Amino acid sequence: MEVKRRTASTLVSRLSSVSEQIRCDSLSELRLMTKNDAESRSLIAETGAIPYLAETLYSSSHAAQEDAAATLLNLSISSREALMSTHGLLDAISHVLGHHNSSSSAAAVQSCAATLHSLLVVDEYRPIIGSKRDIIYSLVDILKFRKSPQRSIKDALKALFGIALCQPNRSTMVDLGVIPPLFSLVVVGSHAGIVEDASAVVAQVAGCEDSELAFRKVSGLGVLVDLLDSGTGSSQRTKENAVSALLNLARWGGERAEEDIKDLGSGILSEIGDVAMNGSEKGKAKAVELLKLIASGDIDGNVFEDLQLDRLINSCSE
Repeated sequence: MEVKRRTASTLVSRLSSVSEQIRCDSLSELRLMTKNDAESRSLIAETGAIPYLAETLYSSSHAAQEDAAATLLNLSISSREALMSTHGLLDAISHVLGHHNSSSSAAAVQSCAATLHSLLVVDEYRPIIGSKRDIIYSLVDILKFRKSPQRSIKDALKALFGIALCQPNRSTMVDLGVIPPLFSLVVVGSHAGIVEDASAVVAQVAGCEDSELAFRKVSGLGVLVDLLDSGTGSSQRTKENAVSALLNLARWGGERAEEDIKDLGSGILSEIGDVAMNGSEKGKAKAVELLKLIASGDIDGNVFEDLQLDRLINSCSE
């Protein structure tokens, strides 16, 4: 361990060298160390590497920027507190994300978005990161930009999902225009993974008072209903996300949203029932709640009996 500590200290000290080649070589070695040796991560963080790495995110050198971003991502696995306590780190990450379509390396953008996702595992960091409107704006812009690599979109979606887990952040996300690009990805996503991740963010963002109007502008309710239709070929995870989104929107979107969901939901009872019977434990619970909500509307109770959904609702209520 002492040998690793000395090695880490030497490499970090070289990050302040006047020689660009020495700095670049040290960055490359630190990236490899933090990737391959879990024990080295805390040592590297303790020796003061993080401020240098954050500063390097502003570099015009893509190689240096990529190494610094990847090293920060590796450090975020076990040194989240050290990263969050470093002055200017979030601003440096924001800089990389904000230039995703110009001067930033695509790999650095992906590592920075993934670093945010890693940091957002910690509950108390979610409101801090969510208060950085420039970060949310840039993540949303990655979704909007037609030439964004699939990997960048996927990493941006995961970061946005983490931000949306903090309820007060959701209104900010809606205000910064996250709804249209999310639904665009859900409708025309090039592969199932993107659709699943985008619908997961939709489900979270639906849980705020500002979501109802934004959903209405993009015909979001209709899209969510279509996702539950077996003919669309949606994955089980996507269907569960659609159920969760409908339930959250009914709870947070006001009386009009609730009534609309009751009306639309009456046409896809069997599909919701399928999630209630075959989904994950969390998915089953939300599907049953959605069925109860629909049952409370102006719908013939015989329909539930015919589909044997009344037994499902009653058994889950006992």
